[in-house]
Amino acid sequence: MNNTELELLKIIADMEGTPSGAFNIRANGGLADRKVTENIDIRTKTDKPGIDIIVKPGTKGEKVHIPVIISETGLSDLVYNDFIIGENADVEIVAGCGIHNCGSENSGHDGVHTFFIGKNAKVKYVEKHYGDSDGDGKNIMNPTTIVNIDDGGYMEMETTQIKGINSTKRVTKSRLSDNATLIIHEKLMTHADQYAETDFTVDLDGENSSAHVVSRSVAKDNSSQLFLSKINGNNICNGHTECDAIIMDNAHVSAIPQISANHIDASLIHEAAIGKIAGEQLVKLMTLGLSEKQAEEQIVNGFLK
Repeated sequence: MNNTELELLKIIADMEGTPSGAFNIRANGGLADRKVTENIDIRTKTDKPGIDIIVKPGTKGEKVHIPVIISETGLSDLVYNDFIIGENADVEIVAGCGIHNCGSENSGHDGVHTFFIGKNAKVKYVEKHYGDSDGDGKNIMNPTTIVNIDDGGYMEMETTQIKGINSTKRVTKSRLSDNATLIIHEKLMTHADQYAETDFTVDLDGENSSAHVVSRSVAKDNSSQLFLSKINGNNICNGHTECDAIIMDNAHVSAIPQISANHIDASLIHEAAIGKIAGEQLVKLMTLGLSEKQAEEQIVNGFLK
């Protein structure tokens, strides 16, 4: 790999050199490198592009990296990745996509990730998106995540769009069984004329299932964002969805949270807050010697932590 590709891996997956544990690196539409372990197998699909990641029941404390990088212009990549997590496993999955568009044509990646989380299994899923460009070509990403959590299962998702993505539609659909839990933390930044759409749907089908969905975003320049979140309480359950956004310059943000209680003991909450950076925050930091631009950057970075 060249230095540009290695830098992309560092940004989106914190990879410097070969990681320990299982990994699969996809570069410019093909397999770049792969390693499996005794407990985590990775297999190439035979019917469509993508891989199957299979975690044995009872696996504890292992991590698997599955980053995607694109360093060509005019490349449109599509993968279907399935995650089969065995009962009582406890693993961390580090995904993400980085694009360095070196020309004038658009480059993009669409990933459809489907999770089958077994009984009492626990998954932490980390996904980062990043783009940059040497020319006029745009970077496009449309990730789809489908989550199925069996009885007593748990999934925590941390999804981050760092910068440099011209257009994205981020779709997450999930179904929870008895005593299952889903926690989602989304962090998103847009600038220039970029557009980002987030669409969450959570079906709380199981008794005592729960979901906590939080999105924090910053929209700068002339960019625009749309946040959609729907939680369906179909049993005795608890659900919470929240969108907090900062708008700057001429940016635009729309938030549309929706909750549907389809059971008398469904307890659901939604919140949305959109606004500019408070003037008193800027003044406080500027009295410490920061310029207005530096103060804004510090506030934004703290907000997205």
